[in-house]
Amino acid sequence: MTSVADDTGRRLAEIRRVRPTDASRMRALRLEMLADAPLAFLETVAEAAARPHAEYAARIAQVSAGVNTAQFVADPGGRLVGHAGGLAHPAEPGVTLLYAIYITPAWRGSGLLADLVAAVATWSRACRRDELMLEVVVGNDRAYRAYRRLGFVDTGVRVPHPRIPTLRELEMRRPA
Repeated sequence: MTSVADDTGRRLAEIRRVRPTDASRMRALRLEMLADAPLAFLETVAEAAARPHAEYAARIAQVSAGVNTAQFVADPGGRLVGHAGGLAHPAEPGVTLLYAIYITPAWRGSGLLADLVAAVATWSRACRRDELMLEVVVGNDRAYRAYRRLGFVDTGVRVPHPRIPTLRELEMRRPA
């Protein structure tokens, strides 16, 4: 658990693993994520909004503990303002796949992205996975540049977008 602070040292947001009690706030953040960046995620706002709260609660409980999947949030004490998930890569034992990375627009540039990725990396290393991998939609230059600043390298691998066949995603990796 870490905190992002301003220039005076005042805590702005706590970076921590999601808790079962976060289900309602995670649902609100998920709907925001999907509305703000619809190409970046694997479901639509309508699909997410139609999901019963009990499903959100079960999912959050599942990712709040364990070594196969985890979600981390940026929590300033009200609405959650950032998220990053990690998942044991299904085909590569030493790799954690980062997913659902998001920072609320007003918080972009605050350092939350680096802190959320660092939280996933720490968890990944504790689970004996020493490499991080993520995929970015080709043409999402803002995200691509942000990940490069965090040490991710474009591997040259391109894969079809999982929902929109006309789009491609590029793979990026770095040590955890």
